[in-house]
Amino acid sequence: MSVIHPPNHAHIDDAMFKVEVNLDDISGEILGYVMDLLIDAGANDVYYTPIYMKKNRPAILLQLLCSKSKLNKMKEILFQETTTLGVRYYPLTVHRMERSFRKVSTKWGEVTVKEGILDGQVIKSSPEFEECKEIAEANHVPLKHVYEEVWKKLSE
Repeated sequence: MSVIHPPNHAHIDDAMFKVEVNLDDISGEILGYVMDLLIDAGANDVYYTPIYMKKNRPAILLQLLCSKSKLNKMKEILFQETTTLGVRYYPLTVHRMERSFRKVSTKWGEVTVKEGILDGQVIKSSPEFEECKEIAEANHVPLKHVYEEVWKKLSE
């Protein structure tokens, strides 16, 4: 039985599932809709990979990650909303790093930076995209300049 951990603390989720289906007869519009449904229903991640199936048919591999408690809902959505006749799923363990958030002041405003912590040390930093995008649009500057400013402030 899994223990519930605060989301930003380092922990191992041992009750996760990877779910996947091959789809060779579905439109891109439906795929986008299905992704939204899966995320809204509690999938931790959803992604698509182009593949080739028998007879060299182009297709899509839909994969998602969810908790065991969400597995039946994910299967229900996949069977109802896609063209698949079968769903593959298997248990998976996920090791999640500790995360913290801090604000970085740029010349255009503050940006939240997510930090990944391993053994008490920050080893990854990632500016929040939506905040960087809003700053870039509001100040009519290229998005890459906002990122550069954040990285510069982080190195000081």
